[in-house]
Amino acid sequence: MTNKLTRLELTWPGKENRFNPEPRILVEDKEKSYSKEASPDSKVEPTFDNMLIHGDNLLALKALEQDYTGKIKCIYIDPPYNTGNAFTTYEDGLEHSIWLSLIRDRLELLQKLLSDDGLIAIQIDHSPNNNGNSPELGYLQVLCDEIFGRRNYITNIVWKKKGNASNTTTTIGTITESIFVYAKDKRKAIIYKEEFEKTYKYEDEKGQYNLETFIKTDQGAYNRETMKFDIVDPNTGDVYSPPFGKRWTYGKQTIDEMLKYDMLVFEKGRVYAKKYKADETTKLFKNLLLEHGSLKSAKAELEALGFSRESFETPKPESLIREILSMFSKPGDLVLDSFLGSGTTCAVAHKMGRRWIGIEMGDHCYTHCLPRLKKVINGEDTGGVTKSTGWLCGGGFKFYELASSLIIKDKHGQQIISDKYNADMLAEAMCKILGYHYKPDPEKYWKQGYSSEKNFIYTTTNNIQEASLASLSKEIGDDNLLICCSAFMGNTKAYPNITIKKIPSAILKKCEWGAVSYPLPVREDFSDEDFEFDEEE
Repeated sequence: MTNKLTRLELTWPGKENRFNPEPRILVEDKEKSYSKEASPDSKVEPTFDNMLIHGDNLLALKALEQDYTGKIKCIYIDPPYNTGNAFTTYEDGLEHSIWLSLIRDRLELLQKLLSDDGLIAIQIDHSPNNNGNSPELGYLQVLCDEIFGRRNYITNIVWKKKGNASNTTTTIGTITESIFVYAKDKRKAIIYKEEFEKTYKYEDEKGQYNLETFIKTDQGAYNRETMKFDIVDPNTGDVYSPPFGKRWTYGKQTIDEMLKYDMLVFEKGRVYAKKYKADETTKLFKNLLLEHGSLKSAKAELEALGFSRESFETPKPESLIREILSMFSKPGDLVLDSFLGSGTTCAVAHKMGRRWIGIEMGDHCYTHCLPRLKKVINGEDTGGVTKSTGWLCGGGFKFYELASSLIIKDKHGQQIISDKYNADMLAEAMCKILGYHYKPDPEKYWKQGYSSEKNFIYTTTNNIQEASLASLSKEIGDDNLLICCSAFMGNTKAYPNITIKKIPSAILKKCEWGAVSYPLPVREDFSDEDFEFDEEE
């Protein structure tokens, strides 16, 4: 009998079925892009190089993969919970296996986008679904263990989303949600402390300070005789002892050091320790969030912005997102939310001076996210965390649509280049599909992209003639050039620094073509009916 070890993993019907999405290019809609000069009085440095993307989030994440792999410091997502409820913007009742496939494919791309010191926070419901089955909570954690690695688990943040359970519930009321946090690499992950301000009543040559007692109850595990001793006031000779049943929280050596550096105050028969402002500017965050907004307050924030309270079933309050971003990012860091919803993550990130990328597939990308972020930039959003962050106005973003599929079928069923692509779009798409970085050289027409210092790509719909190859080969010199063209004439082997590929045949097997979105249904075999296609097909 062979003792074959296998890894621990979560399995489900259809897990082995995967799509290979096309790495689309992003097309800026300049009429929707927006920016405004910052107020000189703002406490927050505004950011301008932000991205709001409308389109299927799997395709959008694939579009970002080449340029943003390893660059995102903090990812927050609040995906559909698969509770069985029919949400307005998502069909949040997908069959269990379908939901796992949908989340798996997206999490794998998100893991690639995280920086080595980055973290991802994934929010999930605790409630059973409408059939009474357990929520996806446990399955999500096992799936995350598989994708990010168990060693990279950080914590489970529990958020109190409402004060009371519904009176109509027939089981134990659920008033919390979880936020699973994983690192790209726990050894390199950066988790910050909470910064806060206090009022300090006293001041000496070392700075501002408060007075605090340092006494603990003396019982059980805290019964430590070595922490019971007399403290003598060096100025008066008065002796201070811990009250009966109590002990000091500092040991004898520490107290002697504090006396030496004048860090104890004797007043009205009690002894106090000086707590300086410089030592108290930060404290650890906690994984239990009891006072960080609620579903009710989140809806109130939407209403204050001019949106209907019922626009979203489960919006998240700005104070919750602020807490997450404070834990896992600093001003200037890049934040991503690929299930943007009403735009809360990007709005809060902007107010906190983070750079951001938001992806939303629904029409509320136009009706909610776009106007909301404009209000933030214009200084017209005075709610949420605006005052607590010191935000005034300014900054900007670019609005992008996913390009349509590069390859379509003509009336004869043959795969051809879509006529929606102009020359520049085609060059950019070919770069992305073939692994080159798109960066046209204004002086050399054939340098449209590069993969290294000496490897370049040139895409054209023209036929390449022998004379052109000879001329290019001489100009290229020691560099190497990949030419993608419709057809070519001549002996290409005569030019060792040039490689020629015909389009579209050079890329037909690189990925799947024509998909508009990926709902990821699970069947024994996938067919064209399983996802939407561009109209040209």
